[in-house]
Amino acid sequence: MAIQAPYRPMLKIITEELTVQIIQEAIELLQDPGVLVHNPEALKLMADAGAGVDFGKQLVSIPANMVHTALTTAPSTFYLYDLLGNPVVHYGGNDVHFDPGSTAVTLLGDQKGVQRDPLTDDLVRFVKLVETLPAYDAQSTAFVCRDVPAEIGDLYRLYLALNYMRKPIITGAFGKDTWWTMWEMLVTVAGGERELASKPIAVFDVCPTPPLLWSDLTVQNLMDCARKGVPAELVSMPLAGTTSPVTLAAAVVEHAAESLSGVVIHQLTAPGAPIVWGGAPAAFDMRTGTTPMGDVNTWLIDCAYIQVGKYLNLPTHTYMGSSDAKLLDAQSGIESAGGTILSALSGANMVSGGGMLDFLRCQSFEKLIIDAEIIGMAKRLMAGIQARDEPVARDLMRQTAHKANFLSHTHTHKWFRKELYIPTPLLDRGSLDAWRLAGSKSITDRASEIIDGLLSSYQPSPLPQKLLDELRTIATTVAQKFGLQTLPALPQD
Repeated sequence: MAIQAPYRPMLKIITEELTVQIIQEAIELLQDPGVLVHNPEALKLMADAGAGVDFGKQLVSIPANMVHTALTTAPSTFYLYDLLGNPVVHYGGNDVHFDPGSTAVTLLGDQKGVQRDPLTDDLVRFVKLVETLPAYDAQSTAFVCRDVPAEIGDLYRLYLALNYMRKPIITGAFGKDTWWTMWEMLVTVAGGERELASKPIAVFDVCPTPPLLWSDLTVQNLMDCARKGVPAELVSMPLAGTTSPVTLAAAVVEHAAESLSGVVIHQLTAPGAPIVWGGAPAAFDMRTGTTPMGDVNTWLIDCAYIQVGKYLNLPTHTYMGSSDAKLLDAQSGIESAGGTILSALSGANMVSGGGMLDFLRCQSFEKLIIDAEIIGMAKRLMAGIQARDEPVARDLMRQTAHKANFLSHTHTHKWFRKELYIPTPLLDRGSLDAWRLAGSKSITDRASEIIDGLLSSYQPSPLPQKLLDELRTIATTVAQKFGLQTLPALPQD
C-alpha cells in the first residue's frame, strides 16, 4: 500500500450557496447603486468599455458581463521574486505566506505602553530583523519614518527597505507622483522595466473607500500598477456597523463589491495584469468606537472574504495576526495567535500583520519575534499529519512490545526533527527551577535578548554600491523638492 500524500487541513466559514449569493449580490450592487470613481481617466476608461457613467456625479454602473470578463482575464496565480531572482512567494492556490504589518505610525517604546516616533535607524533594524526570521516570507514597508518630510514618507520606506532586503516586499504609495518614484526605484533594482514586470519584487496595496468609492489617488495607483505589470493588492476595508451593514455576511458582500469594481478597473486598464483579492475589514466596536483587528468578528469577515476570493480563483491576501492591545500581554497573544492560525487554515496567500499592535497603528520589534514563533506553529499546523511509515505504527509497536524505549530508537532519531515543531528558545519549555535560574524572564524579555543575536547574523544586501548610490540619488531628488537637501545617513551593516 502506497503512502498517501498529506491531508491539508482547511477552514471554511461559509457555505458554497452563501458564497455564490454574496458574489451575485455584489455584482448587482455594482449596477445599482453603482460605484463612485473620482478619477476622470478611470471614468472614461469604463465608459468606453460599455459601463454606464454619469460624469457629473462621477458614478459608474458596471454591467455583470464586464465583471465576468474581468474575472476571466485576471490571473489566478503569480510569483514574487527575491533580489537574486528566485521565486519565493506564490500568490495562488492554498499556499500561505506571511509578512509584517505595514504603515504603522508609532513604535512600542517600552512595556509600559509608551509609543514613540519611528526613525530611519528603526526601519533599517526592522528590515534586517525580518531578513533573519525565516517565518516571514516577505518584507513590508512597516512604518513611516518621522525624520523625513511626510510628503516622501511612502517612497522613503521603500528606499530604506531596498537597501537592506533580499526578500520581496509588500508596499504602497500615498500619492500619485510618489508611486512613480517608487516604481523607478524598483525598476533600478530589478534591472529594467521589463525585468520588473516579468519578475516582480513588490506588491502595491490599493485601498477603495467604503462604501463603494474609489478616490482619485487610489484608482490612479491601481491603473498605474496595471499598466506597468506591478502586482496590485486590493485592500477593501468595510467597517461592519458604520461604513457597511452590521451583519457579517453583509460586510462580506460590500467587500466583494468594492473588490470586484477594482478588478474591473484594473483589468480594463491591462488585461492579464496581476491583482490580489485582499482586505483589512473590521467589525466596529459599539462600546468603544474603535476598529478592532484582533476581534473574532473581524476574523470571521476576513476568513469569509478569503473564501469568496478563492471561489473566484483569484490570489488572496488578508490583514490578520495583529492585536489591538497596547502591550505584549495576554490579549496580544490571544488575538495574534487566533488571527494567524485562522488565516493559515483559510489558505490566504499573503497574511500581513506580524508585529502590529493598537489597531494597526504601532509596530513592535519584540512582537515581531513573538509572532514569528506563532507563524512557525501555524505553518506546522498547515502541514497536517502524514503517515510517515507503512504501516503507520503496527510493526514498530510489535518490535518494541511493552518497552517504553522510543527515546533511543532509530525511528525517533530519523523522524523527530521532521515530524515535530521545535520552537526557538523564545518559548520556555524548561522546568520551573530552570526558569528561575535563567532569571525568571518573561517572553518579552527573551524576545528583547534575541533581537541583537539575530541582527548579528544579518547578511548585507546583494546589491552593488553603484546601484545603491543610484537609489539614493532618486530618493534625494524628490526629498529636495520638500526642503530636505540630504537624506539621513544610513547605518553601516
